Amino acid sequence: MRALLILSLVVAPVVAAGETIKGVVAPIGADARPAKKTDAAGTVVWLEPIGTGIRAAAPASKPAAVSQHNLTFVPHVAAIQVGTAVDFPNKDPIFHNVFSNFDGQVFDLQLFAPQTARRVVFRRSGIVRVFCNIHDTMSAVIAVLPTPYFAVTDGTGRFDIQVPAGEYRLQFWHERAQPDALAQLARRVTVGEAPVVLPDTQITLSTQPPAPHKDKYGREYAQKHEDRVFYQGARR
Repeated sequence: MRALLILSLVVAPVVAAGETIKGVVAPIGADARPAKKTDAAGTVVWLEPIGTGIRAAAPASKPAAVSQHNLTFVPHVAAIQVGTAVDFPNKDPIFHNVFSNFDGQVFDLQLFAPQTARRVVFRRSGIVRVFCNIHDTMSAVIAVLPTPYFAVTDGTGRFDIQVPAGEYRLQFWHERAQPDALAQLARRVTVGEAPVVLPDTQITLSTQPPAPHKDKYGREYAQKHEDRVFYQGARR
């Protein structure tokens, strides 16, 4: 099903004043009814400076983190600035093999043990889809952005971004929205001396399940993966 993105107001340049931009993303289903509450979280919102009047901050010196816990990546959706390092700590009592082999940045952390971590520095912008080569149900998304001004919506769909005064291009991304629909949402925003409160944004989400992905070798996952790859001395 083709996902559509519907705005509560006509998409047009937003002119307001402030150094804080706030808003709410309200996902809806194909029947125009509110989507599940769990769908409100995980929309990436960012602002790219227009022109040379705004000097973007350097990437954070402290690494971000995407953990493996209870056979799940936490958080499922993360956003970082280009040049930021991301740690992948394994908090499960079993081995994992975190990798990404299409879109964004390609990497393979190989098999690593519980209570250890591997690190990746993301040097190019894009949407990075992350998987585990052992557990086919594990997935995450890292939005690598060319700007330090971004947020990921919380469980209520809200976001809050601190920015210097200036001109920006506002953009949104959701893993179940179509790219052309998201492109229609992009617009110019002028930030001045008072808070900017954007009109609520409604996104119609696809009901189609995500396409199955293959392992890091491009093959189908085995029907019975090695769930019980424990480190030496762990409880079985």
